[in-house]
Amino acid sequence: MGILAKVASGVLAISFLTFVAFFGRIPALRHTPVAWLHRAIWVYIPNGVLAVDRVLTGGRIVSSAGSFGHAVWYGRHPTVLIFFVLLLSVSEYLYLPGGWPRMSHFQQATGAILIVLPYAFLYLAAYGDPGVVTAETHARYMALYPYDFTIFHPGQECRTCRVLKPARSKHCAVCKRCVAKLDHHCVFINNCVGYGNQHWFLLLLLSTALLTTYAAALGLGMVAENARARSSVFSLWKHAQLSWHHYFILLTFGIQADVGVGSVTLLTAMTSPLVWGLLGYHAYLIYCGTTTNESMKWQDWQAEMDDGFAFRRRLPLSRKRDPRLEATWTRWPVEPAQILVRTEDGEPPNDTSPPGEGPWERVWHLRDIENIYDIGFWDNLVDVFVPNYSFRAEAQSDLERGKKPKRTRAKAKT
Repeated sequence: MGILAKVASGVLAISFLTFVAFFGRIPALRHTPVAWLHRAIWVYIPNGVLAVDRVLTGGRIVSSAGSFGHAVWYGRHPTVLIFFVLLLSVSEYLYLPGGWPRMSHFQQATGAILIVLPYAFLYLAAYGDPGVVTAETHARYMALYPYDFTIFHPGQECRTCRVLKPARSKHCAVCKRCVAKLDHHCVFINNCVGYGNQHWFLLLLLSTALLTTYAAALGLGMVAENARARSSVFSLWKHAQLSWHHYFILLTFGIQADVGVGSVTLLTAMTSPLVWGLLGYHAYLIYCGTTTNESMKWQDWQAEMDDGFAFRRRLPLSRKRDPRLEATWTRWPVEPAQILVRTEDGEPPNDTSPPGEGPWERVWHLRDIENIYDIGFWDNLVDVFVPNYSFRAEAQSDLERGKKPKRTRAKAKT
């Protein structure tokens, strides 16, 4: 039990710290213990170590470690990608020799498919174009989405790439390029997740989650079968006839009877919830019609609203686009109906010039602002999984601004 407990505790601790380190900054976890732990890992503990290092070495150790850590996490290199591939392949190397002969033909066929899919989707996500904005692709990405005049405004230029930023795009500091509908930069694929490869990234998460869950389920069955060789009353759900001490002795025997199957089963059982959690988070973002990058911008707006510094007014129905700053037509079925701005003093803006018309109204809640990029869950899915899908049949604005059309896909097909 000692070895089993150490292995299980180590895997669980590493999985939890990985979750905190990667996802502690997401808006949904703000003001939670996970966010506090994230700050402790990345802020409080490093600052404490830095204070001690300044006294002992003048800060040289922390400076060198910081440079190395920054290069690992924020440099564009395949280190973490290689680690991910090795984690998959080595786990399969340990698991399959003992597990494969014990599977039925159906289980083997299913397993073979699930083993191949993560590698295929990893390749497509890592080496596919995430939607890099260049001089050649700029017009195409400008026509994907309209500016919402809330978190994306026309006329903003990327100071690095020297191009007008399309709506929903962002400059990636790691890749040193602007990416259309940038969600985040993922170190596991050594690439950005953007408009061009978001669907491959989601399929990578789904296939990995299915593979780890399938391996854990089959492995637990094999572990239980090994344990039943010692005691016929053993089951994964503790039988009333067994004491906890006897149960864990049998479970340890079941794992150690085939160390390869047992160790990988532990790993997949403990990491599967992380993969499903990440997939669920991205499914929630699709449901909301937003991205990781945009969700943080929305939370920033909520902070401005809490302080009373956010104001809105309507956009005129007859607003004409400036072709120098925005596309004259986009494939998106919804147009902005309002403009949202912030002020430094908490007073309504004095500016009465376009865009926008009418009086300024103070905004207190995000629910009072429409997200024009949310056109319903199924159409949001279409936007992710069917690149370049046009939600408009004609290149003209025949939809009332700010109103979501019903049965969008059906209209687009006619």
